[in-house]
Amino acid sequence: MAKQSGQKLKVLYVFDILTKYSDEEHPLNAAEIVRYLEEKGISAERKSVYDDIAALEYYGCDIIKTDTPKVGWFIGERAFEIPEIFLLSDAVRSAKFISAKKTRELLSKLNGMLSVNQAKRREKGVYFSVAVKSGNEEIYYNIDKISRAIEDKRQIKIKYYQRRFDSNRQVSQSIKEMTLNPYALCWQDDHYYLIGNHIKYDNLIHLRLDRIRGVEVLEGTARHFSEVSEYKDCFDTSDYVDKLFGMYSGESEKIELWCSTQISEQLIDRFGEDIHITKSSKDGFHLSVNAVISDALVTWIINYGDCLRVIKPTRLIEMVKERAEKILERYK
Repeated sequence: MAKQSGQKLKVLYVFDILTKYSDEEHPLNAAEIVRYLEEKGISAERKSVYDDIAALEYYGCDIIKTDTPKVGWFIGERAFEIPEIFLLSDAVRSAKFISAKKTRELLSKLNGMLSVNQAKRREKGVYFSVAVKSGNEEIYYNIDKISRAIEDKRQIKIKYYQRRFDSNRQVSQSIKEMTLNPYALCWQDDHYYLIGNHIKYDNLIHLRLDRIRGVEVLEGTARHFSEVSEYKDCFDTSDYVDKLFGMYSGESEKIELWCSTQISEQLIDRFGEDIHITKSSKDGFHLSVNAVISDALVTWIINYGDCLRVIKPTRLIEMVKERAEKILERYK
């Protein structure tokens, strides 16, 4: 780097050095900043470092002067605080739809927002299992294409991959080509989903993003979601997903459950604190909610055993009975 251009950019390098190497426990003094600048081929005096820091503070950078554990400066408020970086790192690490390669890249970028000492402390506690990570490296490009198609109200063509065990006990894949009207992307049950409509049908379907390949945005205008859902002016993704169990689609209807007080916490977690309770006693209460009746809902109900009972509708009662009888038959 030419000496002159280096001097022009010195104030930016001072900010980068403070961002990378300083934190509350590791402030940098002027002599240390000068040494880091020299490593980048930029000569500087301590007085000029004071001027640069003053300029950065005037610009609005949160640079804090301290005398403990030693005299120096450190970056105070960052774009993300340490707990926020840790939270985002854990989310990336546990997200199954993110490939192992992309997980490493994202964790590296998040760590880059910490000082080197903060990042070292974090790396000791970060791990992820490669075995449960998706192998689909297209997913980020696909998210971008699908998001643009939703915004522009365009149809998309995709290839959808599904796995199963064949007769030789080997994992095989089936591939379906679909043309869809895309409406929303959502995160649910540890997976990322596309909510849309297959052009051949009149309902909504949910497809896992990690199973989608070869997204192509088409010129055709997407069918309006009001023709295949209850929503008219805006597709309410949050409301729609709240009614689903296991991302199984179907018609939403009101169901009534008797619930033991033993599982109050779990029901509040699932439905929120504003659930509609119709009757209550010291042992339990009746809960009324709108939900999509599906096999996933039946599984959820059976999971709570005798702490949960369906009051209505009748067809859901019969579905639970049938599942329970099949389970009992397996153990005879």
